[in-house]
Amino acid sequence: MRIGLIAGSGIEDLYDDRRARPRTVATEYGDVEVYLLDAEGREVVFLPRHGKGHSVPPHRVNYRANIRALAELECRCVIATNAVGSMNPNMGPGDFVVVDQFLDFTKQRPLTFFDGQDGVVRHVDMTEPYCPRIREVLRRAGEGAPGGSLHSGGTYICAEGPRFESPAEIRMFAQLGADVVGMTGVPELVLAREAGLCYATACVVSNWAAGIGEGPITHEEVVGIMAEREAALVALLRAAVASLTDDPDCACHHPFDR
Repeated sequence: MRIGLIAGSGIEDLYDDRRARPRTVATEYGDVEVYLLDAEGREVVFLPRHGKGHSVPPHRVNYRANIRALAELECRCVIATNAVGSMNPNMGPGDFVVVDQFLDFTKQRPLTFFDGQDGVVRHVDMTEPYCPRIREVLRRAGEGAPGGSLHSGGTYICAEGPRFESPAEIRMFAQLGADVVGMTGVPELVLAREAGLCYATACVVSNWAAGIGEGPITHEEVVGIMAEREAALVALLRAAVASLTDDPDCACHHPFDR
């Protein structure tokens, strides 16, 4: 079983393995650069979400091409990472959060594979947006990761970016029930569900959200925290990859059969 691994901000070189085999996948939405490597006895398809040199801003990421590429490479299960800001006082910088719900505040991104060109209208259920099987694998893997805390639930809110949010927006998001905020979780998880892939994400709190911490937020701050937590994140991901199995009957693989 191939496992897809989508790496976010600050950890594009997370699996910088000289034995990794670069590959270009041509999809109807564009070409995608991935790296095939062996990790923990599994074949992993490593996909840097922003490109290997972090050259693609969050609102320009070709999410449809990325997910289609993983599906065409037969990655039945996908683990993602996201750097997030926190508005929950119990989730501080350096913590891991295995989120279980999301709110979508994106504005101009293609959100679906199903635009109706084929004359068929499809509605995908998102009652359980993130695969509960992979979330449990990540939770167990995180229990053994060194340092910090792991939270096994939380609501991720996706803002458009590339700017950081205003304090007023953060106050609104908190009132809506969000715990952490990022710029890349949507439409990635929706497309994964539409493609019939099991998908979950390990979020790393890289900063307090605007108006909660002291001073302005900078990309350097985000990258710095991610660098500090890289070893722990690698340990978590390696443990998750080693123990992850596929279940053909998982509801994620049958999004339109309910």
